[in-house]
Amino acid sequence: MNFQWYPGHMTKAKRQMQEDIKLIDLVVEIVDARIPLSSRNPDIDELGKNKYRLILMNKADLADKKVTDQWSNFFKEKGYFVVSLDARSKNGMKSISDIIMEACKEKIERDLKRGIKNRPVRAMVVGIPNVGKSTFINSYAGKACAKTGNKPGVTKGKQWIRLNKNVELLDTPGILWPKFEDQMVGLRLALIGSIKDEILNTDELAIELIKLLKTSYPGVLAERYDIEEVEDNVQLLCEIARSRNCLSKGNELDYSKAAILLIDDFRSGKLGKLSLEFPPEA
Repeated sequence: MNFQWYPGHMTKAKRQMQEDIKLIDLVVEIVDARIPLSSRNPDIDELGKNKYRLILMNKADLADKKVTDQWSNFFKEKGYFVVSLDARSKNGMKSISDIIMEACKEKIERDLKRGIKNRPVRAMVVGIPNVGKSTFINSYAGKACAKTGNKPGVTKGKQWIRLNKNVELLDTPGILWPKFEDQMVGLRLALIGSIKDEILNTDELAIELIKLLKTSYPGVLAERYDIEEVEDNVQLLCEIARSRNCLSKGNELDYSKAAILLIDDFRSGKLGKLSLEFPPEA
């Protein structure tokens, strides 16, 4: 499977971000806790160099906590401020303001020395599609000020949001990068829903998910669907179809229906708290 999705508006959005970066102090990068490295746009490091950096690992409620903690240490060692959170339930949100202030401490002290008081920290919120940027902003601001949707590409334009006297946020559209050098990255992004489902082969995607889960979380599929985890992955998908009564006309097993069911169960956390990516060994 070859994964790629880079609509025209993303090129324009990237150019706009290059302009806006001059106005801000801090880059708040939102990633998906299940694939923290694969859900980082490599362009952001170049874009945000010389800025304070905060990584928010969102959807931590869906990820394997032990693995998320390892990722947190991984990023902290590289000099980032890091918070794990679930923006929907607001779990982990309380510490954000303090960490923004801590990340920008030098800037605030510099302002005070120059006699500048109460100038808010200006933060740009960045991230690829469907990692929960708008949900985070709405939870943080306590009101619905950014459009949300569980499909990529909902936020098209930029908008400034004044949170309080200390922090202003600039919301930006989700942007991917033009070419995935590693197709494994594309696969992980497809599995969490950052690439439009309409352009994907969900049958193949489900088979790839089965392979990943059998390797990292053996027994999870057997437990969820009350089946035996057979070696043949196509056969295993058929077993899921049988277990969940996924049938087409004529009572044939509906392989595609089972594929969609499996992917939805993974994305919604019904298979359990699972991570699809692990930190590189030190």
